[in-house]
Amino acid sequence: MEKKELEKAIEKTVLKMALEPNNIEHYHELAKYYALDNQYEKVISVYESLLAIDPKDLQTLLNLGSIWFYAKEYKKALKYFNEAVLVNPSNYLVYYNLGNTYAEMKNFSKALHYYSRTLDFNSKDPEVYNAIALLYHDFEDYVEARAYYEKSLSIEPNNLTALVDLGNVCYKLFDYKQALEYYYKVFELAPDNKTVALCIANTLSVLKDKDKCYEYFEKATALEGDNYKAYICYAIAQSDFKDYEKAVVTYKKAIQSNPSEVNAYILLGNLYSNLKKYTEAEEQYREALKINKLDASIFVLIANVYYMNQEIERSIYSYRAAVNLKPENDEYKLVFIQVLDDYIDEARKDDLVA
Repeated sequence: MEKKELEKAIEKTVLKMALEPNNIEHYHELAKYYALDNQYEKVISVYESLLAIDPKDLQTLLNLGSIWFYAKEYKKALKYFNEAVLVNPSNYLVYYNLGNTYAEMKNFSKALHYYSRTLDFNSKDPEVYNAIALLYHDFEDYVEARAYYEKSLSIEPNNLTALVDLGNVCYKLFDYKQALEYYYKVFELAPDNKTVALCIANTLSVLKDKDKCYEYFEKATALEGDNYKAYICYAIAQSDFKDYEKAVVTYKKAIQSNPSEVNAYILLGNLYSNLKKYTEAEEQYREALKINKLDASIFVLIANVYYMNQEIERSIYSYRAAVNLKPENDEYKLVFIQVLDDYIDEARKDDLVA
């Protein structure tokens, strides 16, 4: 609906409300139009007015709870969802929303309780099992997560959410071959899914299948969407397969695709450093430093390059800069002190010889 049409519809509905102020259908209609126009403050106001007429309107309570949920105002969302439970204690959506809210609040026990209540009223919805699986996944209980994703797939074998997430869980459980099977199935169902193509490529990299790995990275980068992450993953795989020249080219593609992101510069710098190309490594770290001028870890990387290139004094200056930026970091302090002590000891040794 275009803007002018929306304005006319809103005006017409407001007029109907003036004529029939107790007709709650008009309030729902007006809230819908305001939502289409992204005027959520007005949506909330309309729903609050509706509740003044009918405090037990279940749809309004659920809608208000959902609005505050997506606004990340979880305590406000709970207020309306809890009121909805009192209105209809047999509605599974109320418990499902409560479970989602507590999951976002990282309250595992309450989230699991309300998801379980959801299943008491609706045990055939795969999305409920996906939600429970995701809850376990977030709390790093991958075995339980796997069981619930499998339950979801037993209800709906082609559920893309369950297939992708189950692949991710298997990957984290080091069951790479099983992960690959799930990823392949998703890619068959959704061959334009760039993320899954990347998952397949990364898994093939772990399994040391170079040709297929590169094949799926090429597929991923050919699909529509941002390639920054894809290029970085591809370059890491190329480095693992010791195709260092190709990795350098791919990192540079990542930089070209998003020159304001720091990660590719650092990873390319690390690659150059491992190849003992210290000047090139420093250049990349300096580019990263232009973006994050106060990142102490970049000064440490530059210091490491100087140290490995036997430029000890320059190394000391960079370590000191890192310590000044992060004085609470004990690791930086220890490295700085050790390098400084070694430098002083070496200088004194030369004095003694003289």
